[in-house]
Amino acid sequence: MVRVGLRGLAARPAVFFLWFWMLLAAAGAARGQAADALPATANTTPARPFAFTFEIQAPASVHDYLERHLDLQRYREVADLDAQELARLLTAAQRNARDLLGTLGYFSPEVTLTQRETPESPTAARAVTMVVAPGAPTRIGSVDIEFAGPIGTDAGAAVQRAAIRTDWQLRPGQTFTQSAWEDAKSAALRQLTTTRYPTGELTASKAEIDPDTRTARLSVTLSSGPPYRFGPLQIKGMDRYDAELVERLARFPTGEEYDQARMLEAQQRLGDSGFFDSVFVTLDTAGNPQAAPVVVQLRESTLQKIVLGVGISTDGGPRLSVEHTHRRLPGIGWRALSKLSLDRATQSIGTELLAPPDAGNWRWLASGLLQSQDSGSFKIYSQRLRAGRTQNTERIDRSYYLQYDRARTAGDGVSETASSLSANYAWTHRDFDNLTFPTSGDGLGAEVGGGLTLGTDRQPYGRALARWLGYRPFGEVRADSGVARPARLALRAEGGAVIARDQARIPDTQLFVTGGDTTVRGYGYREIGTQLPGDKVTAGRYLAVGSVEWQRPFVHNGRFTEWESTVFLDAGAVADKPSRLRAKVGIGAGARWRSPVGPLQVDVAYGVATKRLRLHLSVGFTF
Repeated sequence: MVRVGLRGLAARPAVFFLWFWMLLAAAGAARGQAADALPATANTTPARPFAFTFEIQAPASVHDYLERHLDLQRYREVADLDAQELARLLTAAQRNARDLLGTLGYFSPEVTLTQRETPESPTAARAVTMVVAPGAPTRIGSVDIEFAGPIGTDAGAAVQRAAIRTDWQLRPGQTFTQSAWEDAKSAALRQLTTTRYPTGELTASKAEIDPDTRTARLSVTLSSGPPYRFGPLQIKGMDRYDAELVERLARFPTGEEYDQARMLEAQQRLGDSGFFDSVFVTLDTAGNPQAAPVVVQLRESTLQKIVLGVGISTDGGPRLSVEHTHRRLPGIGWRALSKLSLDRATQSIGTELLAPPDAGNWRWLASGLLQSQDSGSFKIYSQRLRAGRTQNTERIDRSYYLQYDRARTAGDGVSETASSLSANYAWTHRDFDNLTFPTSGDGLGAEVGGGLTLGTDRQPYGRALARWLGYRPFGEVRADSGVARPARLALRAEGGAVIARDQARIPDTQLFVTGGDTTVRGYGYREIGTQLPGDKVTAGRYLAVGSVEWQRPFVHNGRFTEWESTVFLDAGAVADKPSRLRAKVGIGAGARWRSPVGPLQVDVAYGVATKRLRLHLSVGFTF
């Protein structure tokens, strides 16, 4: 049985931040109260005597590992340990140290234990010292990967065989460690079982160590079992919806070769649809391999749901949100999502109606939005109505729609209103290695539209916006085990233009401003725009943004962590004429953490134009 699962996650980034800081505050308060409650004589309690003290003298590459894992450490507090028993423990400790060093690739170490009496110490009768000279580490000499079963002879599996051999993690010349050896075998087995052969096994593995040459000869045998193809869907747990909805959302490739990625993609589509609280997709391997049933176990979401959210961001300050979802409106069967959101910079209320997907995965949509937003030096009060169709897949989104915009610009004695009607097309392509934590690949998005300003003076206009994000390898970082992870450049570019006569009054919501956590760091949210007299800033007709960021995995105590360090340079400009574009530059450094709700980004940036430092926090990845 092959199973992948997804549980519904109602958490929001804002809620996660609030919960995290509240937890830290509560823990700090609890520690303070505990400290205050201690009696004044707490620090005068005599230390419990040890049977012996223990010191390890070894290179840093092995010292901490030995200190954490040596069994001898556990016996220091046995106060009545006699000399004979201690001698036995020291002999065992020497063997234990050699075994531990062997897991790190040191198979010919010199380990010396000495013991001396310390009558001058009130807390220990003896002092034990371990001196370790690990010697040169064992390195990989050769690797032999064999295949058994159909994968070994099937011409259609040649690419898969080559990929397993090419991607083998322990290459000749690298340091051998037990953990790296286990990781390499697991990765090879994973490559075997995620495509074509879900019942594959690792049937043999051997690491032959030559202590004289300090080399390791590795060999593994992977047995594939029969190749599998996707059979019919078996849907379980449906009550409110019909099976056709699941089939349209899953879009399962019946008859094609088994591919775990296709199962995950189908599962993700079902989970993201909003119709289900949990989704489990299972390949039944007990039947005919050429038509293995795909079991989809579902739990439908409640018909209606309310979600309350609180949080804080560096762009908008404290935030409160309320969302209401009705998954099947009476009469039309569409889903309705309504949301109220309030923060320092933006206050909005809106609703979106979305039809179930048709056979081509297209959906009808209709939406409305009322919004008040800080933009440059002004406040924008806007209304928007939209109607059209949309198609969303894992990699490509498309939509076309009619849109009505009305915006009133207010502030500093100014109050101007403009409105428009436009037809638009939007397209987004995501070709990343991972859509949640991308490390390579590209994303490209484009929006084009044309419309007519409304009011007494009606003027035509055109609008275009394009954005690109790319990850490129740039260097690598190695852990003590010899395993390397690539560093990378994250390159970002965005450009937009509104083409119209100078006298055309276009709503500010159709124009451009930039600056903030996800655009040009070092500047405030929507702070960069067209310059007006008196240092006022407003939306402009042309936009240009670019960014270069170097991201490097972070190593602690010789091991990779879930953190990365970054340095970056951002630049952005907005103007009403291309010739007037003047870049505002921000430079800085930051950190990235693979949090449970997506990448957490913490950046400190310096705005060259404003000569100020700003902290930027954001969570999650979207493109």
